[in-house]
Amino acid sequence: MRIRDRGKLKFMPAHFMPEHRALLRELARDELRQPRPLLDEYEIQELENQICFAMEYTYPVIITKWWDGFTYEETGHIHYLDPIRKRVRMVTEDGSAISIDFADIVKVIIKE
Repeated sequence: MRIRDRGKLKFMPAHFMPEHRALLRELARDELRQPRPLLDEYEIQELENQICFAMEYTYPVIITKWWDGFTYEETGHIHYLDPIRKRVRMVTEDGSAISIDFADIVKVIIKE
């Protein structure tokens, strides 16, 4: 007589409820979060200089922004630097216009 076993399935947790799966996904995502990088005054001034230089000569840039524990890269041309709202407006490579808070910018790379 052969024993019919479920193999590894009997040791796997049962994911019956969608709320349980969503909570596990969110828990895994929370483990990957990073704290906001701290920039000193010199680094902030250097970011401003690079943004102004790229805007003056219309060089394409790669802006790395921090949002909700993760970093994202945006590539395009800087259109306008809004000093009142402290935002950078840029046109991405696909032609859409976006606006990034200056406080969220972590790194600026100028592509010449």
